[in-house]
Amino acid sequence: MSSHGKLRKEKGSLAEYENQIKEVRSQLSEQLKVLDAQLEQKTQQLQDLSDYLRRRGEIEAEYARSLEKLSERFTLKTKKKEQSDQSVAQSWTVLLTQTKQESRDHSSLSELCSTTLTQRLTHCIEDTHRLAKKSKEVGLQMQDELLKVTTELQTVSALKTYHQYHTECLAAEGKLKEATRLEERQTGKSSDLGLGQSAGQRRSSVKKIERLMEKRQGKVQETQLKCTKARNDYLLNLAAANAAMNKYYLEDICTLIDCTDLGYHLSVSRVMRGYLSNRNRAQQNLKNGLQQLDASVNGLDQSQDRDALLQAHNTAFCLPFRFQHQAHEGDQVCEVSADCQVRYEMETRFQQLQSRLASVTLETEEVSKTLKATHTALLDNICDDDCNPTPDISATLSLESTGDCPGTKQSLAKRRANQQETEIYYFTKVKEYMIGSSLISKLQAKHDLLKEAIQKGNNQIFFSYQEPICLHHEGIFRVPGSQSEVNHIRDAFERGEDPLTDSECDIDSVAGVLKLYFRGLEKPLFPEEFFNQLMECVQIENMTERAAQIKTVVSSFPRPIIIVMRYLFAFLHHVSQYSDENMMQPYNLAVCFGPSLLRGAESGDAVTLQPQINALVKTLILQHESIFPGPSELPGPVYEKLALFDYVARSAAELSFKQGDHVTLHSKASADWWRGEVGGVKGLIPHKYISISEG
Repeated sequence: MSSHGKLRKEKGSLAEYENQIKEVRSQLSEQLKVLDAQLEQKTQQLQDLSDYLRRRGEIEAEYARSLEKLSERFTLKTKKKEQSDQSVAQSWTVLLTQTKQESRDHSSLSELCSTTLTQRLTHCIEDTHRLAKKSKEVGLQMQDELLKVTTELQTVSALKTYHQYHTECLAAEGKLKEATRLEERQTGKSSDLGLGQSAGQRRSSVKKIERLMEKRQGKVQETQLKCTKARNDYLLNLAAANAAMNKYYLEDICTLIDCTDLGYHLSVSRVMRGYLSNRNRAQQNLKNGLQQLDASVNGLDQSQDRDALLQAHNTAFCLPFRFQHQAHEGDQVCEVSADCQVRYEMETRFQQLQSRLASVTLETEEVSKTLKATHTALLDNICDDDCNPTPDISATLSLESTGDCPGTKQSLAKRRANQQETEIYYFTKVKEYMIGSSLISKLQAKHDLLKEAIQKGNNQIFFSYQEPICLHHEGIFRVPGSQSEVNHIRDAFERGEDPLTDSECDIDSVAGVLKLYFRGLEKPLFPEEFFNQLMECVQIENMTERAAQIKTVVSSFPRPIIIVMRYLFAFLHHVSQYSDENMMQPYNLAVCFGPSLLRGAESGDAVTLQPQINALVKTLILQHESIFPGPSELPGPVYEKLALFDYVARSAAELSFKQGDHVTLHSKASADWWRGEVGGVKGLIPHKYISISEG
């Protein structure tokens, strides 16, 4: 019964083994199908990519031809016309050049896609089929070897021999066990019969049992040896079959797939990289072209184009010669005269001109402000159009194409109407401004001639609203004046009087008062403790670096001293601008003022330090704007006045105030007007309505 059970168990294991072999055969067959499908997919991908590149090449070629025609069309027009250096023409030229380059780039991409890349893909398809065929042959051979190993494991004598010898071994062991039981029974009977049998009979019976045991043990040992050898052979074959399975599934399949894909990815990569390289080069050219175009657009300059137009047509736009005085029958007088007979008339006319000039100037300034605001609004309206892209431009375009955005056309029409209205208002203001400014220029010319005639000989010091005649005086500050007159003018100033109002004074004497003031200061204008630092600054050769270092030192001075220096050196620089007439260049002024402004240690050698002092003062005169802080950084003195009468403003630029109000003055706008503020509001204040505050 047990032998039949063992036989069924063996048959079941063999059937299971056969099912496993069938699954392996099915799996190997499926592998070939997958590889064939993969080959077909790769072929289709390569074919699609080739078709795409071929069609892309046709599109790029057509686009390149269109761009070339577009560029050539306008390039020929530009060549026929006169070349212009204006910024708009330059931007137009850059745009055409960039279009030509873009056409060449698209043509290059077309040629690459149509020939080189498609040819590479054709070779790749051929290589893929050839390698797949060879890989399939090797794969079939490896599958045959694998199936051969597994089939041999099932059919060869190793497995059957192992089963046979194992069966015989089990049978021999069973017989040995049966003989052992027989021996035990025989031994038990002998002990029970003991005395009833003869010694000969017992020995004969024992010998038979021993021979049977020896025979059975020998048989067991023999069958065990055969079974062990058969089992070893079977296990070795089984290990070899499993190793073959592992080798095939874990290594050979990957190797076969790699052989099938040999060069496939590299070929596709070369094609893609060739395409990318061309596109990147085109993109770089496009980027460079757009950067050049952006630079030319940023360089659009209306003033520059205007100047270029005037320069190109200089004959048509150049200023004609001045109208010369046509003397009548030998009359030698060619300037406005304010002799005693007509002085009063000239003064009255001059005052009327001043009032008229101030009024027209204020009106023109208001028109100018309105003109600037209108100009800004007009430019904003021009910029606010549909040319600028918006984040949702695609949605807007889709709505417009379907007719679902009726408000767009209405808003555009409204903007155009507003722009035209603004243009009309703008040109109205332009006309008013040009007429007003033209009138100002005519009034100013008459005003200057009358002022020169009336105030001839009456000179001013320092700053004023009109250009002082003293600036034209030769040798000012170098030629000494009368010592007695200098002392007289100084004493009058110290008493609070103005000695220059009603009497005529010598210009050199008036200039000498200024030098005497600084020379007479107990402490020089430049603090002595900074003298050595200032002398070190002079050693710097580069003028810009020297000015920057001097500014660092001067910024440490007290604020009142800096304000005085700012006014003084701005005035000296103004004097040096008339050096062609007054013969006082910055160096000459430095020689005149240096010893009075800077004083070193008493033990210092004045002769040795004088060149450095002169160089420092010269630098301060030339670079005063970069060395001293402006009024916005360091405000100057503010003057407080009292209103003598009530005044009602006649325009938005003027200020209204009551009698007795405190008025703060900042600067003089003209002979009759001041710039200042009342109650924190800034504007223009009439000169005749204010007086110096008492206390």
